[in-house]
Amino acid sequence: MTILDQPHRVLFSESQIEERVSALGEAISRDYQGEELLLIGILRGTVFFMADLMRAITVPHRIDFMAISSYGQTSETSGVVRIMKDLEESIEGRNVLLVEDIIDTGLTLHYILRQLRAQRPASLEVCTLLDKRAHRLVEIFPKYVGFTIEDQFVIGYGLDEYQLYRNLPYIAVLT
Repeated sequence: MTILDQPHRVLFSESQIEERVSALGEAISRDYQGEELLLIGILRGTVFFMADLMRAITVPHRIDFMAISSYGQTSETSGVVRIMKDLEESIEGRNVLLVEDIIDTGLTLHYILRQLRAQRPASLEVCTLLDKRAHRLVEIFPKYVGFTIEDQFVIGYGLDEYQLYRNLPYIAVLT
C-alpha cells in the first residue's frame, strides 16, 4: 500500500501552494527591502515551505533551524516544549523571521518567541504556512500567513502523521 492508497482529500493543490508562497515571498521582500533577514525554520515540518519561501524572497537572507519537541508520540501537543536543536547563529540585533509550517494552539510558538525575544533581535516576525485558529490557547498574530484552515488534521508538503506523508506535493486531509 502506498501513501496515495490512503483515503484523503486535497485541501490545497501544488499550484495553490506555489502561488501563495510566491506572494508571501514578494510581501516579505518588500517589507525588508534594503535589509538583511535571518530566516529561522522550525524542523521538521517547515522544510518544504522554507525551501520554497527562500527562493521566493529577493532580499539578502541567511537561514538557521531549530528543532522543537512538544508532541512526543501523539498528534496533540503535550504542552511541554523541549528544544532539541538550538540556533547556530546569534540573532542579536538582526531582523528575524520565524518560519512555521502550522500554528495550532500557539503554545509552542509562544514559548519559542519568548526564547528568541530574550536574545534581543532587531525585529522578530512570524511567517506560517497554515494558521489553524480553532485550538488557539494563546494570542499569536503571525505577520505572514499562507492559508487559514478549519479544525482539521492536515498532511503533505512537510506536514505529517507519525512522520508519514510529508512528501506529498500538496496539503490534504486524511478521510
